[in-house]
Amino acid sequence: MAGNTFGRLFRVTTWGESHGPALGAVIDGCPPRLPLTAAEIQAELARRRGGVQAHATRRREPDQVEILSGVFEGLTTGTPISLIIYNRDVRSEDYEELREVFRPGHGDFTYQAKYGLRDHRGGGRASARETAARVAAGAVAQKVLDLESIRVIAYTLELGGVRAARVDESIIWDNDFCCPDAGVLEAMQARVQEVRAQGDSLGGIVEVRVRGCPAGLGEPVFDKLDAALAQAVMSVGAVKGVEIGAGFAAARMLGSEHNDPLIPGGFAANRAGGILAGIANGDEIVLRAAVKPIPSISQEQKTIDIYGQPRVLRIRGRHDISAIPRIVPVIQAMVRLTLADFLLRHRAVSR
Repeated sequence: MAGNTFGRLFRVTTWGESHGPALGAVIDGCPPRLPLTAAEIQAELARRRGGVQAHATRRREPDQVEILSGVFEGLTTGTPISLIIYNRDVRSEDYEELREVFRPGHGDFTYQAKYGLRDHRGGGRASARETAARVAAGAVAQKVLDLESIRVIAYTLELGGVRAARVDESIIWDNDFCCPDAGVLEAMQARVQEVRAQGDSLGGIVEVRVRGCPAGLGEPVFDKLDAALAQAVMSVGAVKGVEIGAGFAAARMLGSEHNDPLIPGGFAANRAGGILAGIANGDEIVLRAAVKPIPSISQEQKTIDIYGQPRVLRIRGRHDISAIPRIVPVIQAMVRLTLADFLLRHRAVSR
C-alpha cells in the first residue's frame, strides 16, 4: 500500500502540498448513517490553526473545509468521503533561496535522494501543512469511536523542559499551549520568549489518554494495537519517539514493580498503559510522544546545496517556535484514526 494511505478498513489517503492550491483527504470505509457536518470538522481544525498563538507561524490559513462527497442530508452514506481545504495565505517567494539549498533537520535532502526533485516551497508534501488533512479525517474517525463512547484526550505534558505537574482537562483548549496545568503556563511562556530571542526553537512531549476502549481491541503478534499506535504517531513529522504506559521507565523497574495486579474490578495499576500482548485490556490507554524542536530557525546553520557545495543558511519565512501546541490535535487525530480502524476490524470478527 502506498505511503500516503493509512488504515485497513477505515482508510485515509491525504493529498496536497504546503504551497499547492489545496490539500485534503479521502476517507473510505466509514460506516453509513453517522451524523457529520463540515462545522464539526471545522471545530477540530480550529485547534490546529496557525497565526493565532503568539509563538506560532504568522501564516494565517483559514483552514475552511468543504465536504465534496460521502455525506447526504447530514449523514455519512458509506461511500468515500472527500474533504478539501484550500491554501489561501501562500508566500512561495519566501522560499526561493531554498531552491538549491538543503535545510538542516528537514526532509529536503531525503526527498531529493528518493525522487530526484523536491518542492522547495515550504517543504511541499513533507510540510506540517499536510497535517490539516489528518485532523479533518480524525474528526470523521471520532464519529466511529462515538459508537462505543471512546474518548481521546490529548494535551501538552512538557514544553522546552517545563512539565505539567497536574492534569485539569477542562483547561486544555483554553490556553495557548494546550496544557492541562495552569500553574506552569507562565513558565512555558517565559521559556518560549527566551528561545525566540535566541533565534532557536523548542521541543516537548504530548500525552494522550484514551477512555472507553473496550477490552479485546487489537490484533496478535505483528499487528499489535500498541505497535499500530506507535506507527501512527511516529508518522507525524516532528515526532521522534513514542512510549506507552511506563514506557522507557519500565527498563529500570523490577517485574514486581511493573506488573499490574488484577483485581475483581479490573487492574490495580496501569503501568502497561492499557494494552497487554498488543490487545486493549479495557483500562485507560496512555501514550506519550516526544516532539523534536522545529528545524527552521533563524540562527546560521551549516549545510550543502544540491551540488554538494558547503553553504551557510539562515532560514527566513513564517515558522513556529515549537510544533507544540499545534501538533496536539494532530497526534490526537492519528490515535483516533488508528482506533477507528481497529474498532471496525474488531466488529468484523466479534459480531
